[in-house]
Amino acid sequence: MRSLHLTDPHAIMMVGLPGSGKSFFAKQFAETFHMPCIDSRAFASFTKDTPSLQAITAIVANEIVKTGQSFVYEGFTDSRTVRTEFCKWVRKHGYKPVIVWVQVDSETAQDRTLKAYDMTPGDYDEIARKFSPPHPSETPVVISGKHTYATQVKAVLSRLTKERASRVIAVRDELAPASISQKR
Repeated sequence: MRSLHLTDPHAIMMVGLPGSGKSFFAKQFAETFHMPCIDSRAFASFTKDTPSLQAITAIVANEIVKTGQSFVYEGFTDSRTVRTEFCKWVRKHGYKPVIVWVQVDSETAQDRTLKAYDMTPGDYDEIARKFSPPHPSETPVVISGKHTYATQVKAVLSRLTKERASRVIAVRDELAPASISQKR
């Protein structure tokens, strides 16, 4: 598929329980639309130290925002505070944040995680307890971690194109004579 050409660059932040399908969607979406994808877990082979992982991720994100290119971010999004700070940071750099919340039942998420990683059910439960779901004010795009990629991508593209369409209508209203604008 071609690159996704948006008027403004977007920072697409993946949110969800471990094992929900965030990484799968992030990689597929980035590949489909030729976007960079920051997957903080990929840096874990270099260090297990969380502050170091966050520092490496921040360095990469800083380089990407210099390009003005839309990107996908997957990692360190479990708390609302962190998500809020990330959204402020990308806005400061001229990006529009889009939160994509991948939902799946906790049993499926745990099964997927325990099969993929050297982790105990207790370890998983501890991580899951720290997760704070997005608040409605964060206006997440909600997708199912059990649906096909095609279904998931339609939901995300719908949000991205809805933003653009509403901007076009607003500009059209500003330029239209008053009699036409009032008919809507």
